[in-house]
Amino acid sequence: MHHFFSIVLSLLAVIGQHVSTAERRIVGGYNPWVSVPNGGPKGIWRTLSRCPDGMYAVGFSIRVDKSVAGDKSALNGIRLLCADWSKGVLRDMIPIESHSGFWGDWTNVKVCPSGYFTAFQLRVQSPQLGDDTAANNVRFGCTDGAELEGDGTSWGDWGNWSPACWGTGICGIMTKVEDRQGTGDDTALNDARMYCCD
Repeated sequence: MHHFFSIVLSLLAVIGQHVSTAERRIVGGYNPWVSVPNGGPKGIWRTLSRCPDGMYAVGFSIRVDKSVAGDKSALNGIRLLCADWSKGVLRDMIPIESHSGFWGDWTNVKVCPSGYFTAFQLRVQSPQLGDDTAANNVRFGCTDGAELEGDGTSWGDWGNWSPACWGTGICGIMTKVEDRQGTGDDTALNDARMYCCD
């Protein structure tokens, strides 16, 4: 029996050497990022941006193109605000963002009353034959039970919530953004992933 356990442990060690850190975390019950099922199909995934160590995403602002005529791109960017609630008050919030589109204005900041983000939801317009806007708005769920909705546009539908970051919180963001299309239809931000704290 002792020999059997030695063989099993040896196999696990060998397998562990060939599994990436993220995969090891998933195998161990830790999900490194969460996503939604309704993200748009266009664009490419951009660079991951993370909160400084010891900080969590507690607030956000979005960049929105609210044009009513011409080529509309709606949601262009999501900026997370990182802070450390353990100090009792929010101070020195640090903004992070992956990559944003090129149009629109940044909206007012929204902050969890006393917690930090654990899950999110996107409002996305399905692909259109004409003017396509892709992602239009975002919501975040806070550990204190609050749900914060961005000041985006009303096109499209809300999809399901992402899974929650298990026992941690959101500490990073990666966005899927389409480049300028020139004379073609611009959609800007299509999808997002939120990264869970280690």
